[in-house]
Amino acid sequence: MKKILMIGTGGTIASQVTENGLAPELTSTQLLAHIPAISGICEVESLQLLNLDSTNIAPNHWLEMVGCIREHYEDYDGFVLTHGTDTMAYSAAALSYLIQKSPKPIVFTGAQKPIGFDVTDSKINLTDAFRTAASGLPGVSLVFNGKVILGTRAQKIRSKSFEAFSSINYPFLGVLRDGVLLRYLHESCEGGPVFYDRLDTKVGLLKLIPGTEQALLDYLLERCDALMIESFGVGGLPDYEGSDFCGSLCRWTERGKLVVLTTQVQNEGSDLGIYHVGHRLKGVPGVLEAFDMTTEAVTAKLMWILGQTKDPAEIQRLFYTPVAHDILWPAEC
Repeated sequence: MKKILMIGTGGTIASQVTENGLAPELTSTQLLAHIPAISGICEVESLQLLNLDSTNIAPNHWLEMVGCIREHYEDYDGFVLTHGTDTMAYSAAALSYLIQKSPKPIVFTGAQKPIGFDVTDSKINLTDAFRTAASGLPGVSLVFNGKVILGTRAQKIRSKSFEAFSSINYPFLGVLRDGVLLRYLHESCEGGPVFYDRLDTKVGLLKLIPGTEQALLDYLLERCDALMIESFGVGGLPDYEGSDFCGSLCRWTERGKLVVLTTQVQNEGSDLGIYHVGHRLKGVPGVLEAFDMTTEAVTAKLMWILGQTKDPAEIQRLFYTPVAHDILWPAEC
């Protein structure tokens, strides 16, 4: 029987009702008490690393999760992390870069309703996560509502419904039906695991709206080492009368800043070459394109890359090098 370590970090799954709304109160040991049937799936030990609403999860907590898994990696066959849903996709993406090519499963899960509620998705999600971890599915994944999603492809798409997550621009790794994991894709993790322990968190995001002022671009690039710009459609920058977004962006990249153009549209990705507003940015040094990557994956990948190097050529090479199938169109860059 596989030996799995459950790492608690808080979230709705571990929450109880307080005078000020739901708040994480239960430990990982208390969560396990709600699902005694787990003993028939795997041998479980638990560890309480954090107890936070996931809104309060920050990059330093990702490094704590990595450190915990690294410390216990040789002692277990897999890992289940319980986590709040609001930033779970960011954490799953981050660990995909910080723990690469893991032959052992690292599975995130959580819930939209606390485990103590009469109507809850906590028990089934947690059971499915252990079943996935015990199956030997390698790498980082997110298990929710019967779906197994690659860590670099998960995104929260609903704020309340049990079907909270989707796999963006990539198939599900598998599904769980009637207590059985049906695996659709089999990952190769040769040469792993590879652990990393450095991040550059000076990464920002500008989501364009009609009428966005150029001053916002300058403000963020002054303070960040890298900036993602979520543009419209397949991507581009506005050219309002009296503004010079493109010229400003080029001036900042000449000073060593990094800019990644992506899209607000959930599916099918960016393609800067289609329209003039994007085509003029193709080939500009320091300007990269996210293609089919999620915003969560771009965020984590930039923090990981800039934590390893500041060399522009190496940054570009690493960004367009697929990690855990995070990008499918690097040849088009």
